[in-house]
Amino acid sequence: MQNPFPRFFEGNEYFIDEKVNLLKFENEYKVYDGGGQQIGSVLQKISIGHKILRLLVNKKMMPFHLEIVDINGNIQATISRGWTFWMSKIHVHDSLGMHLGTIRQKFTFLKPIFQIFGSMDNQIAEISGDWAAWNFLIKDHNGIQIGTIDKQWAGAMKEVFTSADKYNVSIVPAVIEDKNKIVIVATAITIDMVLKETN
Repeated sequence: MQNPFPRFFEGNEYFIDEKVNLLKFENEYKVYDGGGQQIGSVLQKISIGHKILRLLVNKKMMPFHLEIVDINGNIQATISRGWTFWMSKIHVHDSLGMHLGTIRQKFTFLKPIFQIFGSMDNQIAEISGDWAAWNFLIKDHNGIQIGTIDKQWAGAMKEVFTSADKYNVSIVPAVIEDKNKIVIVATAITIDMVLKETN
C-alpha cells in the first residue's frame, strides 16, 4: 500500500527563512506556508569527519545531505549528492528512502540551470535564473512556466520577513500532486543551500 501524498507538499506557497548558525557548519532553514505558519524546516546534516574535511577540501567537490522535515521533525524528503569533480548530480528520495528523481546542474557561464528528472530519468522540470537578483523560473518539460522563486512578499508574509535574506517558492495549483511534484518542490525550496554547495 502506497503512502498518501505528504501534506507538506500539498501547498503552493513556501516561504524560506534561513536560520543563522554562526558557530555551526550546518545550514538550517525554516519553511512557512502562505499564511505565515511554520510547516517545517530544511536541515543540513554533516558528520564530524565531514566538518574537518570542509576545512581542507573545496566544498564544491564534497558530498552533502539535506533533510526536509515537517513541523514535528518527521522527514518528508531528502536531497543528497556524492563526491563530484565537475557538474553536480543530486538525488531526491522520499521519507522511506525511495528514489524519486535527480537534479543535474547544467554548465553555463551566465546563470544557474538545474534540470529535474523523475524516477524514470525523464525530464520533468527545469529551474533557471539569476542567483544575484534572486529571480528564478520553474518550467515543466514542455517549457511552460509552473512556478517562481523570488524575494517578493505578500499578505501575512510581509510581517514575518523583514530581511532580504529570505525567499519564497510559488507553484501553480495545476501541478499534479504526485511524486514529480515532490521532486520539484523539494528542489525549489532547497535551492539556496544547493547553490551554496555547488558554487
